[in-house]
Amino acid sequence: MELLNKFLEFELLSIGKYNLKVVGLVIAVLIIMVTRFILWLIKKSMFRRRNLEHFNEGNTYSLYQIIKYIFWVIAFGFILESLGVKVTLLIAGSAALLVGIGLGLQQTFNDIISGIILLSERSIRISDVLEIDGDIVKIQEIGLRTSKGLNTDDISIIIPNSLITTNKVINWSHQSNLNRFRIDVGVSYGTDVEFVIKILEESAKGHPDVDNTKLVEARLKNFGNSSLDFQVLFYSSTIFGSDRMKSDIRRIINSKFIEHNINIPFPQMDVHIKSSPKVD
Repeated sequence: MELLNKFLEFELLSIGKYNLKVVGLVIAVLIIMVTRFILWLIKKSMFRRRNLEHFNEGNTYSLYQIIKYIFWVIAFGFILESLGVKVTLLIAGSAALLVGIGLGLQQTFNDIISGIILLSERSIRISDVLEIDGDIVKIQEIGLRTSKGLNTDDISIIIPNSLITTNKVINWSHQSNLNRFRIDVGVSYGTDVEFVIKILEESAKGHPDVDNTKLVEARLKNFGNSSLDFQVLFYSSTIFGSDRMKSDIRRIINSKFIEHNINIPFPQMDVHIKSSPKVD
């Protein structure tokens, strides 16, 4: 026992009044191990199948992330104390430095606060399909500073959390299983309007991903500068692959237009050149 006490009281480092002993490192390691074990138990109990029957998996993940960050912050404070670093004195003595760091890392702190909001508010969840700045992204992970998503090109995207909380974001997953989509197209003036509407509705109904139990409707949207502008609206449960679906429907529309000699005009501009009178 005396040998063990001597080993634990052995000084590894001594700088002025600060002494780092073996016992401090042992306690720090024990704190890390205990924290990891407690978090493992919490995660295992939270993600049991019977628990997921009552709670959404995204909600459970968000709650676990908050618990994990709180535990590690507390554990970090205890580790510093075990190593002989007084946390209260450290914070008080470095107040001015912390202000400078805070100004320099303002955007980072903004992202972290946004991450806490996302994890606590749970307006965005794992597997939600979002539209951010025109891009469709499926959320894979929500972190404290950044979130990770997968776009329609199967490319992983790292998204700062502040981009989600401060910008206009469409969450397609908050809707029902069916969502309404639209495709715009223009035809030449003089084309039979009712016939074009019929073709547009048939083209949308002909795609297997379009739900025909809901209304498929084509409209004359506007009298454009060089075309009659139409819009076809339809419902589908396909969200993440909606670009591919709309491309297929456009191909069907184009084939039917070619078959029935319906032209899609291109913008035209008439330029009139006036010649100046000759001066003798």
